[in-house]
Amino acid sequence: QVQLVESGGDLVQAGGSLRLSCAASGTIFSINLMGWYRQAPGKVREFVARISSSGSTNYADSVKGRFTISRGNAQNTVTLQMNSLKSEDTAVYYCNMFVDSRSYWGQGTQVTVSA
Repeated sequence: QVQLVESGGDLVQAGGSLRLSCAASGTIFSINLMGWYRQAPGKVREFVARISSSGSTNYADSVKGRFTISRGNAQNTVTLQMNSLKSEDTAVYYCNMFVDSRSYWGQGTQVTVSA
């Protein structure tokens, strides 16, 4: 069984920064894709960013230039550096990983940006 645990969510003022982290644990042979999604109240979950095993990245247009996804220094971790935060970034952020060709989700971490 694979588990993903996110951390780093917090309350921050607009214009501020936060760094989210996600760590996978369990029996893992390979992680093909790591990503972040978010879900604001009353809205559907949306894609934020992802990074492949080769290091290529993709971002939602709404976060390009402000967010950076990277593989963490520790094995099986991914981070999301969020700068210049806006009130519309307020959401629960979920980590997603394709581990051995299966998709896993974390429990989510709350990011609240005050105007």
